[in-house]
Amino acid sequence: MEELPYALMSYSGGSRGFPKNFEAIVKKHFRLLYLEEFSKNKNMYAPHIQALLLWWHLPVVDKELLDSLPSLKVIASSGAGVDHLDLKLITSYGITVINTPGVGDDATADMGMALMLASAKNVVEGNRISCSPDTKEFDFNWVGDDITEATLGIIGMGSIGYCIAQRAKGFRMKILYHNRNRSVEEEAAVGAEYCSNMADLLQQSDFVMVVVRLTPDTHNLIGREELQLMKPTATLINISRGMKVCFSNIIYIKCIQMLFET
Repeated sequence: MEELPYALMSYSGGSRGFPKNFEAIVKKHFRLLYLEEFSKNKNMYAPHIQALLLWWHLPVVDKELLDSLPSLKVIASSGAGVDHLDLKLITSYGITVINTPGVGDDATADMGMALMLASAKNVVEGNRISCSPDTKEFDFNWVGDDITEATLGIIGMGSIGYCIAQRAKGFRMKILYHNRNRSVEEEAAVGAEYCSNMADLLQQSDFVMVVVRLTPDTHNLIGREELQLMKPTATLINISRGMKVCFSNIIYIKCIQMLFET
C-alpha cells in the first residue's frame, strides 16, 4: 500500500484547534502532523509534508514556513474566504490553494434566521426571565415582534444572501436587497425587490441582514450615518466575515483528497 502523504495542521482540540472528532476523517487520507510535533524535528518531517490544512486561519502561512516545506503541494483553508492568505507569495512557490466555498451557505443562512427570530422574539432574555427563581410574573405583551410579513433588507445577496431570502419567503416577508449586481432571475424566484441605493433599503427595513465579504469597499460599510437611516425599531444582524458558523468538514477533506487524485 502506498504510504499516505503528510499533512501539517496547527493543533488539536480546544476552542481554535482542529476538532478531535474529525481527526479520523483526515487520517484516512493523510498522516496527520501538528505544529508542536513538527517543530521538535523539522529536519525529519519537512521533506515529507505535502499538504497544509488551515483551521481558523492557522498555521499562519508566511515565507519562512513555505521555505521550510520543500514538498508542499497544496494549502487547504477551511471556509470560503482566502483573504488571510498571500496568494501571490504562495503561487510563486507553485503551491495550489483550495477553499470550501458554498459548503457553509445553508448553515450560515440558518444561523442568520435564528438570530433574527431570537432578536425579534426576545428568546435569550425570555429564557433568562422564565428560568430565574426571582421571576414572579411574566408580561404577556413582552413576547416581541413578528417577522412574518415584516420587511427584510439583505445587503449582499450572494449565495448565502439568496439562501436567506429563500427562508424569508416562507415567512411571507417583504424582501429587499442591495448588491453590486442585480440578479433578475434570483429576485423573481424569491419575490425580492432590488434597491440600487442602500439607503432606500435601510429606511424601509424592519430587519437588516449584512452578508458581505470583507473588501476595501465593504470595510466600515455600516456606521453612524447608516444606522441613523434605519427605523428606531429595526434590527441589524451581521453574518459577514467572522460569523461563519459551520463548515462541512467531510467535504473539506474530500476536496483535498480529490486534488491529490488528479
